[in-house]
Amino acid sequence: MISYTIPGMHVREHTVDVPLDWSNPGETIAVFARELVDPTRKNEDLPCLLFLQGGPGGRGPRPIGVTGWIGQALKNYRVVLMDQRGTGRSTAVTRRRIATMSAEEGADYLACFRADSIIADAEHLRKTVFGDKPWSTLGQSYGGFLTLTYLSKAPEGLTACYVTGGLASIDPSAAEVYRRTYPRVEAKNREFYKRYPHDVEQVGAIADRLAADDVRLPDGDRLTVRRFQSLGIAFGMKPGYERVHWLIDEAFDGDELSDTFLGQALDLSSYLEEPLFASLQESIYGSGEGATGWAAEAERAQRPQFAEDARPLLFTGEMMYPWMFEEIRGLRPFQGAVELMAQRPQWPELYDLERLAANDVPVAAAVYFDDMYVDSGLQLDTAGRVGNLQAWVTNEYEHDGLGSDRVFERLTELVASVGGGIPAR
Repeated sequence: MISYTIPGMHVREHTVDVPLDWSNPGETIAVFARELVDPTRKNEDLPCLLFLQGGPGGRGPRPIGVTGWIGQALKNYRVVLMDQRGTGRSTAVTRRRIATMSAEEGADYLACFRADSIIADAEHLRKTVFGDKPWSTLGQSYGGFLTLTYLSKAPEGLTACYVTGGLASIDPSAAEVYRRTYPRVEAKNREFYKRYPHDVEQVGAIADRLAADDVRLPDGDRLTVRRFQSLGIAFGMKPGYERVHWLIDEAFDGDELSDTFLGQALDLSSYLEEPLFASLQESIYGSGEGATGWAAEAERAQRPQFAEDARPLLFTGEMMYPWMFEEIRGLRPFQGAVELMAQRPQWPELYDLERLAANDVPVAAAVYFDDMYVDSGLQLDTAGRVGNLQAWVTNEYEHDGLGSDRVFERLTELVASVGGGIPAR
């Protein structure tokens, strides 16, 4: 085990082997986790807080300072940052690995990287590395989906759960998710253009150039209008409008699209660092009978205001489309596998509705009322159907509210108010 100290944090690194397929153990993969603790308390028997990263396909945070929620948590906990299977220093799912597989092999492989498997990994880590002691969890975004699966599969491993922007519908339906989120994305576009009205013309000019010319990104891919529209995924975060505004502010170098713009557009849309995010985006809603069936693409077809030739041009959000796996170099090896996954008619159940209704693990969840990614209506429906759950509804934050010093503190106060968790020192 490797251990070292960085300013304000003592770090221990852990790697465990787990089955690729928990339902049929055989081939194994590695799961990696970092354990953080206040250096002055590294020999104390402190409780653990497992961070469940957003995504899907997101690796654990790489902390560079004792700030934000990590700084708050280190006052009372050992913080466990797990690289979820397929990411970071866990056995990574890469385009090179997928390229060696047939479409059928790739689909079966990717199906092993969903919530049920991630929670089985977490339980194995808790039992084998952390002394089989129950721990608390903090789930951001998709980490909240994982929390509900954890409460369904292994609540005995949990002492308290904190969720930020991630109460999934416990009646999973990709079609219903996108039926609700497209109007939210449209509203974010209106807000963006209200804040920066002069960007309407600039965005239209960029789209016209992309439609008329074969514009290439630095990696050789063509930048299409629909790929440009996908940059609106940033609108769900607090500084998202500004990120897009400054991107298009320097879009032109004379009559041509600038290298600055093209380089940034590539970085924001290549998915080279997180191919699982795109590849698993819809299959996280697969539960029980029914294919996800490219639900975002089907819903977009019903909304002509998102057409590539519509003006003002509307950006899209956290939606993945089949054309991405043709047009984006880093995703092309996944194309055959994700096509089969979209057609898969049966998935393991992710949530135990009876167990969730009878839940006695204290849960506090921040529901961001204007959340572009996880519909607040679906979140509140879930909140009313999970036992011992307190929902804090707020429009003060966007989806990245956990970055504020207040959010985690507020959730711990809610759990402490019912006698759960650890009161703040």
